[in-house]
Amino acid sequence: MEPRATEKTYLEQAKRTYVFPVSRTASKQEIAKMVEEAYNVKVVDVRTLIRNGKKTKFSKGKHAYPGITHRQDKKFAYVTLKEGNSIKVFEEPEETKASAKEAKKADKKAGKESK
Repeated sequence: MEPRATEKTYLEQAKRTYVFPVSRTASKQEIAKMVEEAYNVKVVDVRTLIRNGKKTKFSKGKHAYPGITHRQDKKFAYVTLKEGNSIKVFEEPEETKASAKEAKKADKKAGKESK
């Protein structure tokens, strides 16, 4: 069970909410239990939604009338965690922003000294 890593879910993480794709038959209680066991966190709230599959056209041949089918529906769970708990979704670089700025300053100084 991996949380989704998108721009929208990244913004939700500020609210301690993580988005997981789940089975269509999974209940909110089952989802909360799976997340708590997988990540050792305390779940406060679970909201679920089902996104309907889009219609897609397909061809039955050159002169045949094209048919219409549907993609599968998908279910997502928005899981809110207790204050102080978090899940690492995005790989954060080991080098922090402060050390990156220091490295840039050092490069600039090296460039000025060589001139």
